[in-house]
Amino acid sequence: SPDGPGAGAGSGAPTGPWPDEQVLLDENALEAPQGYLDVANLAVSPGHRRLAYAVDDTGDERFTLRFRDLDDGHDLADTVPGTSYGVAWADDDATVFYTRPDAANRPFQLWRHVLGTDPGQDVLVLEEPDERFHLGVGRTKDGRFVVAEAHSRVTSEAWCIPAGAPATPPRVVEGRVQGVEYAVEHHGGTFLLLTNDRAENFRVLAVPDDGRPGRRHEVVPHRPDVRIDGLDVFAGHLALYERRDGAPRIRIVALDDDARRFTAALPEGWLVPCPETPSASWGGANPEFDSATLRYGYSSLVTPHSVFDLDMESGAAVLRKRQPVLGGYDPADYATERLWATAADGARVPVSVVARRGVPRDGTAPCLLYGYGSYEYCIDPVFSSLRLSLLERGFVFAIAHVRGGGEMGRRWYEEGRLLAKPNTFGDFVACARMLVEEGWTSAEGLVARGGSAGGLLVGAATNVAPELFRAVVAEVPFVDCLTTISDETLPLTVIEWDEWGNPVADPLVYAVMKAYTPYDNVRAGRHPDLLVTAGLEDPRVGYWEPAKWVQKLRAADHEATVLLKVDLDAGHAGPSGRYQAWRDEAFVVAFVLDAVGRAR
Repeated sequence: SPDGPGAGAGSGAPTGPWPDEQVLLDENALEAPQGYLDVANLAVSPGHRRLAYAVDDTGDERFTLRFRDLDDGHDLADTVPGTSYGVAWADDDATVFYTRPDAANRPFQLWRHVLGTDPGQDVLVLEEPDERFHLGVGRTKDGRFVVAEAHSRVTSEAWCIPAGAPATPPRVVEGRVQGVEYAVEHHGGTFLLLTNDRAENFRVLAVPDDGRPGRRHEVVPHRPDVRIDGLDVFAGHLALYERRDGAPRIRIVALDDDARRFTAALPEGWLVPCPETPSASWGGANPEFDSATLRYGYSSLVTPHSVFDLDMESGAAVLRKRQPVLGGYDPADYATERLWATAADGARVPVSVVARRGVPRDGTAPCLLYGYGSYEYCIDPVFSSLRLSLLERGFVFAIAHVRGGGEMGRRWYEEGRLLAKPNTFGDFVACARMLVEEGWTSAEGLVARGGSAGGLLVGAATNVAPELFRAVVAEVPFVDCLTTISDETLPLTVIEWDEWGNPVADPLVYAVMKAYTPYDNVRAGRHPDLLVTAGLEDPRVGYWEPAKWVQKLRAADHEATVLLKVDLDAGHAGPSGRYQAWRDEAFVVAFVLDAVGRAR
């Protein structure tokens, strides 16, 4: 495998700590009374004197917000329980904005806290009454504004608060329009909006930050074949995170010094090289606005995660660190490529594969096929040392980039949601058939794997084509989705209607969901072996969904091995701590090897 841009320039991280290293927070030193710990919302104050962080010790995604004095390393007395995701500092190093969840775990309120005051006296700044919308908060990269954003699956609205005047009432940046999304950044006196307003695959608009309506300029036009996923701003450059033909990439656009730079289309810029196909590039931590260096990540299914510093003026990239892989790993021993499957309606579905060189293409190799396909979430082809155990045993590993994800642009997502959701499952089956027909594997050696909505995917595929799979791994699977989406008292249900539809209000949605919900479509007869997992504290997929499904599968097929593994100390993301996560992965790998007869 090529080393990528900047090959040979720079080695890994130093073997010991940096001489001036300061530990802001050691998670290992925090208490975890129930054996679970998740830290979120890490934010250093603008003056670098305070650290905000939030702790969840059960897995239910409700956090206690805490604050640390970075001069002496001790926590302050301020403790705010019952918070959600998102935190932002004002300029004074004392004022913090945070969100609170409602009974359904939806962050719906924005609050303001001043250090040293009673949290019971905190000020409610904003409340989002529409149950389809989640509320978040952040800070523009140049530090000028705190931005609160309400977003549903397909609509968003943002409010700005001057970071230097945190008591200022929030002002709407652009009014809410159903089906229109936008994200906000700031540069000079201009808000930059990454939006799908009259642009299916998004464009960038410039809006003055003074609040006067009617002045919008398109600075990065819409391109039908390129999806803009993200935008990063620097004093002299923009970094656009794009996708084309399923491949993520980075485009750099230089900004001139003219104050009118955002009144017309910007130059097209240039693409950061990606030496492998398939592969992935993404933006790293780039907190400094006044910088000409972009830190970005690069990986493929054979190249370990790599960190580069890119000089946006010269285009030179320096490799700063590459993930170390123990055991004598040599990327040249493996090969990766992009395949295409054809769905029933003719859609071409990308499949990323990796295998050890020399693995036969005669159908004798086992294969693990992974998929997700919901919420426009992309499963990018990146390296994982955890799959080397399978590859060393002659497995092929494949990712099916099915509709419902965002790999091929916004239309790819639209063709796999609501009434078009069955396309997701048909795509996965088409990918499985292609791998069998082209000799990558056989039905006796093919294992499907997916988690959450990906668990729904592999569950539905099992019902559609049980003969295609030797085994299935369904982790925290959303398999009783019709029942859950019909109960608006459950967490997340209402916001999910934009993704799945509302079966209570629409008989057609009900009929479509009824026809694909895994739990409702279990039939007597042959099934693959299944490993199904759940989390007792899971607020997203209740443990009863996989438990009910397993019972029904066992009743339908007395010969198949159907295992249910419930984690009693964790939620949707599984156990905390890398060692326990590795144990869980080892359990999955052991199940897969046993199912295909490769345990040795």
